[in-house]
Amino acid sequence: MEDAIIDNLNRMLSNWNEYFLKMWNLLTTSPKQFKNTGGGNSFLWMLTEYAYDTLTGIGVGLLVLFFLIGVVKTSSTYTDVKRPEIIAKLFVRFALAKLAITNGKELLVNLIDFTQAVIGTSLREVTDRAMHYAGVTSPTEITLPGEVVSAVHEGLGFWNSIGLWLLTFIGGLLVIALSFIMLLTIYGRFFKIYMYIAVSPLMMSTFAGEPTQNVGKGFLKNFIAVCMEGLVILLAFAIFTVYSSLAPVTFDASASPSTIVWGYLIELVLNLLVLVGSVKMCDRIVKEMMGQ
Repeated sequence: MEDAIIDNLNRMLSNWNEYFLKMWNLLTTSPKQFKNTGGGNSFLWMLTEYAYDTLTGIGVGLLVLFFLIGVVKTSSTYTDVKRPEIIAKLFVRFALAKLAITNGKELLVNLIDFTQAVIGTSLREVTDRAMHYAGVTSPTEITLPGEVVSAVHEGLGFWNSIGLWLLTFIGGLLVIALSFIMLLTIYGRFFKIYMYIAVSPLMMSTFAGEPTQNVGKGFLKNFIAVCMEGLVILLAFAIFTVYSSLAPVTFDASASPSTIVWGYLIELVLNLLVLVGSVKMCDRIVKEMMGQ
């Protein structure tokens, strides 16, 4: 039974390390290369570009509609529309909105590339230096402490062994569930980026009218927030990695073997729950940073 407990613990940590590394690599992957099995851009990205091109024509139609709505709402009389400064203002607004629709994809892609560049260079350097100071060479160095192994082999008793085996089995399932929750959050970020880019011609058309321009502004702010989610999640992973190394689990030598194992599992699960909570709150954290 003792060997079965150790196997459950090692399997639990191995699963966590595997999922953690997968999530770490996903955060440094560009949306253009997400789920890419060959050269060039991924099929998902090409499908997004096709949807963008298809909706561009509809966006141009909405551009005219929102422009006319803006003219009616901002000009009280026909005389106002005939004023040169008003005509120039309306013409510039229409031209900029048209430019945003036809070239909006390039703007959004540049924002994505900038975010990925920050993740791949600046933030990675900060993370590597922090892990160096903590004595960690990899973000997946969570291993089973020797004190826990010794406590299990010291003799837990039959009933304690059954209870701890069941606890470690449930703990392994919990780790898998928490990993899936974080993976869904990261996958969801990719799909949000694809959807934002696909429908951007419709949203950009709202800049043609002054009464509707707030919709376009809100769209751009939310898109930037989605891009920034990757930075916040990766920073949370880096902080968690360093924290786990600088504040390892402490063991009371006078405690019973079962108490040592229980204490280790509880502290490990609490740390993982804190990380999951930080990842799930990343969208709200970014919006608070941006004043939304």
